[in-house]
Amino acid sequence: MFAILAFLAAAWSAPVAVLAAGDPSSSESAQTWASDPAIDAFGVFTAKKDWAGAAAHIKAALDKAPGNADYHNLYAYALRKGARPDMKLVFRHYQEALRIDPKHRGAHEYIGEAWLMSGNLAKAKEHLAALDRLCRLGCEEYSTLKKAVAEYERSGRR
Repeated sequence: MFAILAFLAAAWSAPVAVLAAGDPSSSESAQTWASDPAIDAFGVFTAKKDWAGAAAHIKAALDKAPGNADYHNLYAYALRKGARPDMKLVFRHYQEALRIDPKHRGAHEYIGEAWLMSGNLAKAKEHLAALDRLCRLGCEEYSTLKKAVAEYERSGRR
């Protein structure tokens, strides 16, 4: 009984965890997210902060659908959140997500954060500027990356 309750709690919190990995950038993508079992399962892994499990799961989906920008974004996100991220691989998948969908707000936000992790403030600001253009009335991805850039600058790293 406890195992069932734990699973249900993780499943119910999964959408929140998946949204933390970057909202889809278009209404078509949002419809996919609402009905995509791979993304639902990814959310279960991320809710438990099982980054290796999340990466392995979404990588399997990515192998079946290499043209899916959301899968590239989520795979890079899971890799980046892991213990020892291979930043070259992280950047490759964020860049592929943006090649497929140049307006993918989640990918812009997260590649910006990845650039900050790598110490490249200028590249992070390029993606902040892209989000500023994409989010004319503001959006969560812009606000989050703007806050991360400001914190990075306040820390004295430039």
